[in-house]
Amino acid sequence: MNKNQVLHNHLTPYKKVKDHFLSGEEFDVLYNEEFEMLVTSPVPQNLNSYYDSAAYISHSNQKKGIFEKTYGLVKSIALKRKLKLINSFGLPGKSLLDIGAATGDFLATCKKGGWDVKGTEPNQKARSIASHQGIELLENSNGLKKQSFDVITLWHVLEHIENLSEFISQLNELLKDNGQIVIAVPNYKSFDAEYYKEFWAAYDVPRHLWHFSQESIVKLFSKENIIVDKILPMKFDAFYVSLLSEKYKSGKMNPLKAFFTGLKSNRKAKRTGEYSSLIYVLKKAK
Repeated sequence: MNKNQVLHNHLTPYKKVKDHFLSGEEFDVLYNEEFEMLVTSPVPQNLNSYYDSAAYISHSNQKKGIFEKTYGLVKSIALKRKLKLINSFGLPGKSLLDIGAATGDFLATCKKGGWDVKGTEPNQKARSIASHQGIELLENSNGLKKQSFDVITLWHVLEHIENLSEFISQLNELLKDNGQIVIAVPNYKSFDAEYYKEFWAAYDVPRHLWHFSQESIVKLFSKENIIVDKILPMKFDAFYVSLLSEKYKSGKMNPLKAFFTGLKSNRKAKRTGEYSSLIYVLKKAK
């Protein structure tokens, strides 16, 4: 049995979720009790085709409508916060790898901030956009030197990785012994996930293959002797996800209702720690 097969063992039904973004197809979301995570089933053989849309916002720099302009404004604030976070580690080196770098905006910000950057992105269109702003991205991490990065970042990427256990092993190999991994993922235990149920936009099946809890991140990475150092909230995500979820549920954005749902989610998370999305800062165990 390979490492990844374990994640597909002893699955029980959790709910059925439709691909509201593109295909309209319905997928099973199953529960893995051992890792306290959810698994999308089945995984389409033509998975790349489910990203094939001009509306897939992380692969595009379009800022035509009010939604895209708002997204762009929030993204610019988030980029500065992300740079501040990695600068706060105070590491002796400044080599950074961003996996799933999309159009390269985060790497461009880090490069201006004095970091030596590399990035990967499987989508050719996104790599082309990144190239136009001076960021040359690799298609994948094959061929990168082991133990060569002080920081490895994955901003809403881990949920897209097919061979998850093997991939986490790869991260361990690429990271320097005193380095840090930063991972941002949606949290299916958040209030907005519970509120919107099968309409919760962050399920995003089948593009999101995995749906993580805090417990699942700890358990998955501990198998590679990597520990969670700290967990940080992504408060903007509650509003963004609620806005999309309203659209999926009612056919309209309902910005006011989405705002108050996002606000309620963040307020509840102050007590529970279960924000709509979470940033995990990880390091190798001594």
